[in-house]
Amino acid sequence: MDPEVQDILTRITGLDLQKVFKPVKQELKPPTYKLLTDTQLEEATQLARLEAQKLLRMAPVLPEREPINDILSEDKILEGMDTAKYMFTDITYNIPHRERFIVVREPIGTLRKATWEERDRLIQVYFPKEGRKLTAPPVFKEENLKVMYSQDRHVEVLDRCLVQFEPDSSDYIRVHVTTYEDVERQGKYDLLRSTRHFGGITWYLVTARRVDRLLVDMLQKDLLQDAESLVSLFNMVHPHSETAQEAARLQASGTDLLKVYAKFESQRAGYIELALQAYEQSPAESSAV
Repeated sequence: MDPEVQDILTRITGLDLQKVFKPVKQELKPPTYKLLTDTQLEEATQLARLEAQKLLRMAPVLPEREPINDILSEDKILEGMDTAKYMFTDITYNIPHRERFIVVREPIGTLRKATWEERDRLIQVYFPKEGRKLTAPPVFKEENLKVMYSQDRHVEVLDRCLVQFEPDSSDYIRVHVTTYEDVERQGKYDLLRSTRHFGGITWYLVTARRVDRLLVDMLQKDLLQDAESLVSLFNMVHPHSETAQEAARLQASGTDLLKVYAKFESQRAGYIELALQAYEQSPAESSAV
């Protein structure tokens, strides 16, 4: 992903230290107290910010991997010699998993390359990844995802998805899309804000040209700079759109950039214009008081 795009997505994500370092369920231990000077407190806060930025690093976004259907040989002489498949795996340690040679001998004598699902399972057997199961937990079934969503546990779903699936697998993409769609449908963007998943849903909505509701949400929360960054990102991803070309022609920035988007692209122009009017009136009312 382009560095400028990553920079915009990072800015939009936000940095709420209390949310990033919120308590997690674990074995109870006695708390540790430290007495710090103002200087030491400032240094500790800065270190916490740096650590938070690492934790907020955007989750991978990749196209779905192509299926593996390569047949290496058809050995009819072996047909019927067994009823089970035989899998052969190169377990050399210094080979990247994507380059690891894994083949399957079928009961009918066919020797083929392992499918992605078979590869993932065998690699987990020989090179276990902490937190990953050999078979996907039931939580990723559609009916169970709905229960998780009803409890606002979208971040938990996405965190577990990162551990369980490879980022270009169909299940990884399915769970992310389903979760993003539920957040979008309910307008609960704050659930993902200041998490490593906010950049993902933003990118998903931008590429699908569906940023209207998110844009209105930002304006209603007085996140004007985020709203401007969102429209700038939209114009970068869709440079041939009317709004991108008009913004470039006018060299629009600030609220003017948002007005151009509302006029040429938005399906909710009225909402955006009202939100902008409310934002522009707020400083005037404050100065009048």
